Amino acid sequence: MPLLAYIIILPVIAAALCLMFKRAAAALAFVMSVDALFMAFSLFTGGRQELPLLSLQAYPLNSGIYLVAALIVLLTVLYSLKFIGRHERLGEYYGYLMLALAATAGALFAEEFLMFFLFWGVMGLALYLLIGIGGKKAAGAAQKTLIILGGSDLLMVAGAGLVWIMTGRMEMGGTLLAVNNPLALAAFLLLLAGAFAKAGVMPFHSWIPAAAEGAPTPVMALLPAALDKLVGVYLIVRISLDIFLITPGGTASLILLAVGSFTIIAAVLGALLQHDLKKLLSFHAISQVGYMVVGIGTGLPVGVAGAIFHMFNNALYKSALFFCSGSVERQTGTTEMKKLGGLGQKMPLTFAAALIASLSISGVPPFNGFVSKWLIYQGIIEGGQANQLWIIWLMAAMLGSAFTLASFVKLLHATFLGQGAELTAKAREVEWPMWLPPIILAALCVIFGVFAYQLPLRYLILPAFARFIIPGIWDPGLATSMLGVGLALGLLIYLLGNVRSVTQRPAFYGGEILPEETIKVTGDDFYDTVKRIRPLEQIFKIAERKVFDLYEVSRVVVGGAAKIASRIEEKIWPMF
Repeated sequence: MPLLAYIIILPVIAAALCLMFKRAAAALAFVMSVDALFMAFSLFTGGRQELPLLSLQAYPLNSGIYLVAALIVLLTVLYSLKFIGRHERLGEYYGYLMLALAATAGALFAEEFLMFFLFWGVMGLALYLLIGIGGKKAAGAAQKTLIILGGSDLLMVAGAGLVWIMTGRMEMGGTLLAVNNPLALAAFLLLLAGAFAKAGVMPFHSWIPAAAEGAPTPVMALLPAALDKLVGVYLIVRISLDIFLITPGGTASLILLAVGSFTIIAAVLGALLQHDLKKLLSFHAISQVGYMVVGIGTGLPVGVAGAIFHMFNNALYKSALFFCSGSVERQTGTTEMKKLGGLGQKMPLTFAAALIASLSISGVPPFNGFVSKWLIYQGIIEGGQANQLWIIWLMAAMLGSAFTLASFVKLLHATFLGQGAELTAKAREVEWPMWLPPIILAALCVIFGVFAYQLPLRYLILPAFARFIIPGIWDPGLATSMLGVGLALGLLIYLLGNVRSVTQRPAFYGGEILPEETIKVTGDDFYDTVKRIRPLEQIFKIAERKVFDLYEVSRVVVGGAAKIASRIEEKIWPMF
């Protein structure tokens, strides 16, 4: 039997066994995850493979995505051994994880729409079930997720139907359609709706912050942060490269650039104002996908390569950040930042992983996030010849990076730095199954940044392009060396100086010494003044009324339509 068949069938069998044997579910899931990673590596190094019976095909790009997905599933299972513990629904939890793994593989390797929709739907169902593991507080979020993803899937099916009408084919590729007529534009937008919803692009994003409030943290680290992004963005890439012809400056390109830029800015502004650790990360999960959409929207190899690279990078640092937030929650019982502080000394490994992941997502060199954003910037600039609005997209991307760094300064200060709090007084580092996964992911963030051209670009991304030359003069190795020299000089100056002989005095105001609790700076409210900036004040007020939440708007529209229909029926029915 071909390896592609084992990659899908074995996790399904493991899922069934986990559901039947609750006590052995964790061990079964761990063994299956290790096996899946080995199979993923064999598939990635084995070249192009096919399974015609199920219309599946593996090539460097999708097998590389599956390799990263399998790694994160394994780390999630390892992390869950301590985080989930002896949950009453343990068998269901690990069973649904294995089901998500199988569905991810099927969706990535499917070459026909019908087979793709089957696995895509199973993946959405697994997400719904995993969010529901959170209990009553997650029930509403699970329902919201199911409705948004289910509704967008119906739109995607309609889009595939239009592609079939225009081409007579159900394959996901082979015929490039120009978006130059209403029918092609409608098909393009309908297919994008499904991909946008899974990836969390605005306005299909609201299920992610809702899920962050109630879903178990490992679920957020695996699906919205990693698997859904990988598969959702992969679908956008396929729509834009294999099904439709995206030309720089064309209608499809402008749509992607505009939606991506709006998602970057709107979501990162929302993140700035969050007071809960997981909700802040959920808004960044939305904002980062905007960069990927912008990169694809350039229609140029350098921009698309940057988008794909950013997709891999996002899966690494975002999963690491959610793992770190789960560790903080496990040790303190809360993710409210105003109740945290001073955890850097008590949880040094978690802090180190969170620091590296924060710098990576913020686009700080020499970490991986900078390199992928650099490529996206290059794509925007290179596309400026065909698109006069290029400066707007570039400003949105760069401003988004600045705001991202600002919000993670807030996160790091409020959680790991600053003064301690009552809930953090007895905190200590988590057990190794919980600190090892984020440390591994943080190490990959460094490796993917310092050796970007030698490893991820060379083996994961560039094989998808027949001929591609990376523009620009960025040299990660040289930059890393220079940064290292600068840090060493700074450390030397510190050691030679008299910095450690600092005298501390109690704070006083108006001649009176202030109690320590009144002068504590939590960092939680660093950017609350953003709400009072006049151009933004009204926008935030509108957002608070959930005007930008497609789910809430749809519910109001459907409810209003139902009331109107009921009143019409009351008036007309007596006439008969």
